[in-house]
Amino acid sequence: MELVSYSIDTEIPASYAEKLLDFIHYKFILPQQQRFREITRKKSETGSYLSYSVLDAGGNHLLQVEVTASTPVEVRIKPLVEQISDTFVEEAKQDVVIALQLFEEKVRKTTLYFAWREGEKILPEATNRGEKSLQRVFLETQVMLFILFTVLAIFLFASISAYYPDKIWITPLVLIASQLVFVIFSPRFIARTADWHITKENPTITILKYILPLKEGAEIGKTYTKEQLLQIKKEIYEEILASRGEIDCESAHKVFGKYGIECQPENLTLKKVNVYALVKKTADIFGYSVPKIVISNTMLPNAAASGSSPNNGLVLITTGLLVQLEEEEIQSVLGHEFGHLKGRDPLLLYALTSGEFFFRFYVLLPFFPFMLNPFLFIFYFWLVMTLIFFIAKFFEARSDLVSAIEIGKPQILASALEKIGFQRLLYERTPSFRLQEWVGLDPHPPIYFRVSRLEKLRAPVKIKYPLLQSIKDVLSGFFATI
Repeated sequence: MELVSYSIDTEIPASYAEKLLDFIHYKFILPQQQRFREITRKKSETGSYLSYSVLDAGGNHLLQVEVTASTPVEVRIKPLVEQISDTFVEEAKQDVVIALQLFEEKVRKTTLYFAWREGEKILPEATNRGEKSLQRVFLETQVMLFILFTVLAIFLFASISAYYPDKIWITPLVLIASQLVFVIFSPRFIARTADWHITKENPTITILKYILPLKEGAEIGKTYTKEQLLQIKKEIYEEILASRGEIDCESAHKVFGKYGIECQPENLTLKKVNVYALVKKTADIFGYSVPKIVISNTMLPNAAASGSSPNNGLVLITTGLLVQLEEEEIQSVLGHEFGHLKGRDPLLLYALTSGEFFFRFYVLLPFFPFMLNPFLFIFYFWLVMTLIFFIAKFFEARSDLVSAIEIGKPQILASALEKIGFQRLLYERTPSFRLQEWVGLDPHPPIYFRVSRLEKLRAPVKIKYPLLQSIKDVLSGFFATI
């Protein structure tokens, strides 16, 4: 195997490059000496770099990795043995991505983010999304509706039994009809809770980011208290952005000076994302009209599609996704969401949960009344939930494939998943956690499985039946962990 060289885009300014190497060295590499040895720090004409070797379980040196302190971050992986598994190389790549994302997450704790759409009110990103609970209910495959309507069913069943016992048979019909209304009109519900609506006439989200400079000797992420950051942001909004709609170091000095902060121009960046163009480009590839597009101003990186069909669809994107991903990565994520619309996944899961509800009400409870025992019912409910969420993983895996087929960039989608799912990727190094991810109440397959599967694909991807292939792959991935 030959030398592998590549670069990783990063949010951090050049002034933080040495701090990044310090973090990887002392916070990621040294605590895992069973995996890493021969750790050295050197300086060259191209800058400082960190070098270390990667070991296998037997202590054999398999790879030498060099990480250069630059923006973007440069990485070189050199095999130390003739025959080496691709799995080891991919894991070594992921080590750098995970360490970089852990560092960036710490930097974000002392970063001021401002997002706005031209012509609309500038809003601070939300730190508490309690008021956005409808979004969480309808996001992705909408499996959470099953839990919501099960609770509602218990309440409705008890009420009708008490007051209209002869009408108890209509309970499932009322609930299923209500759930269908929720599925069909979910785009409208989500749109009402969104912060901004993206249109062809006003397509761009502007994101301004300022990384507060480190105090001498301070640790990344612990320079300022949460209360201080909120107060600084409040004053920036009220005194500068609300009136001017833009900011520079000269105008920010008035606010920063109160807190002993020196404004450093290299830490101030502005990013404009034409969200409408990205969604339209994706819709054109799929042959669909442009769905409704809404933005949720939260730093949690996420995107979701809702609606009963492509013509009744809505795409939601968070500002966190726009901040953390490059445009190619955003489009690949959008391809995944369009895969849900193409497959009509919300309707499929509605049919699945409705079928279970009818079975439970008209078959299970009448013919097996002992299931009313609280312990048996809880066990049955857990079993059904696990099965439904596992089936939902088929649809999520299918959407990954659809994005790879239509957008044609499976490795880019894999890169996006590594960035937004790096914490899960780190935990999934533990075999027991992998199994937990497979059987847990999450509609998504484990990140390691999704990334590995996408990395193996080569464009153009040609798969005749993406759902059948995804079912096969998910089952294979699950049984491989047992």
